[in-house]
Amino acid sequence: MHKVIKKYLALPAAAVIFSVAGLTAYANTTVMVGGEAMYPTKDIVDNAVNSPEHTTLVAAVKSAGLVETLKGPGPFTVFAPTNDAFENLPDGTVNMLLKPKNKDALTKVLTYHVVPGRLTFDVLAQKIKEGNGKAELKTVSGGTLTVWMNGPHNILVKDEKGDVADISTYDVIQSNGVIQVIDTVLLPN
Repeated sequence: MHKVIKKYLALPAAAVIFSVAGLTAYANTTVMVGGEAMYPTKDIVDNAVNSPEHTTLVAAVKSAGLVETLKGPGPFTVFAPTNDAFENLPDGTVNMLLKPKNKDALTKVLTYHVVPGRLTFDVLAQKIKEGNGKAELKTVSGGTLTVWMNGPHNILVKDEKGDVADISTYDVIQSNGVIQVIDTVLLPN
């Protein structure tokens, strides 16, 4: 009888251990961006709107009418420029792109930052290895991005114009893809 009681007392302890382990695993996939948690259970848009580092990107996505697309099932990889990246564009560029008459140009720039699939650091690194040091990624806009390693855990992204972005925060997992935070706005030809 004493063994039976011990067995049942062990069950709640095991449940607590497994619950804590589950929370720890969940916490490990929740990434902080701009001081805000990005939850893997939310989609790209629902997380991005909470990032104080991506208010310009979110405004641009709304202006281009891409909200529903980026809330879709995906999976998508978004190379997400920070507000600072947008501020480094020539004066007036962002305001010009946000005008309704420039919606097509804005859409092309934004979809140039999106690649089909869930390209985590490990997947990108494998593609780079398979490409003998570089990999080309086809964007949703039809353009090409080139990625390569710059050290053991640093990937650089080059656009068609030759500008290079550094990924500053990797693997912000979303329910419909992944965000790789970058420090430069990528521009197609």
